[in-house]
Amino acid sequence: MKFLIVGLGNIGDEYANTRHNIGFILADALAQDMGAKFTVDRLAYRAEARFRGKTIVIIKPTTYMNLSGKAYRYWLDAEKTDIANSLVLVDDLDLEPGMFRLKLKGSGGSHNGLNHIIEVLGHNNFPRLRVGIGSDFARGYQVDYVLGRFSRQEEKMFIERIPIGVEMIKSFIVSGATNTMNSYNNK
Repeated sequence: MKFLIVGLGNIGDEYANTRHNIGFILADALAQDMGAKFTVDRLAYRAEARFRGKTIVIIKPTTYMNLSGKAYRYWLDAEKTDIANSLVLVDDLDLEPGMFRLKLKGSGGSHNGLNHIIEVLGHNNFPRLRVGIGSDFARGYQVDYVLGRFSRQEEKMFIERIPIGVEMIKSFIVSGATNTMNSYNNK
């Protein structure tokens, strides 16, 4: 059985350690936990690992956030992975910083990466792990906020919380979406 884990973010040093790149940060943490190394591949950085008898493919699209659907669709097809065995890791303004919530479907809201995936797939039925980044910004400054770097306090909190996200991904792989949602959502 094969799983595709897709961390959303933007490539380039100017986007490293920004709120919008929390999907990349979580993908990096998962790869490190599993002893996998990223290499440059088609439309993404790609890492592969084995976990509990399953093949885990982790990608970080190089298409930039607004074209994430292109890489996601390509790797679903290339790896012949069922969409139910894929998980998109994405930042979420509607959740408190450091909160994780697994969902099986839903709208993209104001998130351009999710909206592009929905546009490319033609539906919104794909699992995603939403990572709260909060919404502590003045009206009209959403772009500056999501593309802004973490404060020292946020950075410290995420360093402590990222292992929980890795646990959730591993639970999704081993125990399935429903058990993972029941065990972790809203905690």
